[in-house]
Amino acid sequence: MISLTRRTLLLTASALAVARTYPSVAAPDADTQMEAPLHELYAGLETVMKAGHHTPFTQRFETLAPVVDKVFDLRTVLKVSVGLRWDTMAPDVRERLLKAFRSFTVATYVANFDKYDGEQFQVLPGARDSGTDRIVGSQIVAGGQKFRLDYVMRDGNGVWRVVDVLLDGSISRVAVQRSDFRKILAGGDADALIASLNRKVADLSDGALSS
Repeated sequence: MISLTRRTLLLTASALAVARTYPSVAAPDADTQMEAPLHELYAGLETVMKAGHHTPFTQRFETLAPVVDKVFDLRTVLKVSVGLRWDTMAPDVRERLLKAFRSFTVATYVANFDKYDGEQFQVLPGARDSGTDRIVGSQIVAGGQKFRLDYVMRDGNGVWRVVDVLLDGSISRVAVQRSDFRKILAGGDADALIASLNRKVADLSDGALSS
């Protein structure tokens, strides 16, 4: 069964901050395009959940990783989470940091969605605007409880990808992630953040994944 605590749902999100949102109506085709990545994400999560603990963590990781790559704009998520320091980092440092962040993101999903017990993933109708981005609502139904997760979608050359996840429809992961990352960067350089992410990956995978 998935560990659907508030902390877990915050960890399994990645992202940009959302300041204000306004209701809006979009054409059905546009909504369908925005919703498609979420259906793909939830299908991927259901696959690794059904695989369960008897399937090695590394195998579940490799199954979900390409889905996360396709659905999330991880570079944008990381850039916003790091803040101004991102622009001063050397290109090779950015790539090493992105690699560690990708592993952390995928490992977090795999670790927390690790057993299937009839959970239902539902994408909700009625997307709304947040500036030039769009927010698509969803909920996870588990054990008679409903957990609301909204996704901030951004159009990049006709391709919609996730740039934030909002718990309860309003709590942005970036507020937590940005604070965590900047505390680490304040006490060290990018290597300190990379090391921190790699340690978390090792913990999440019980040592199956290590740098």
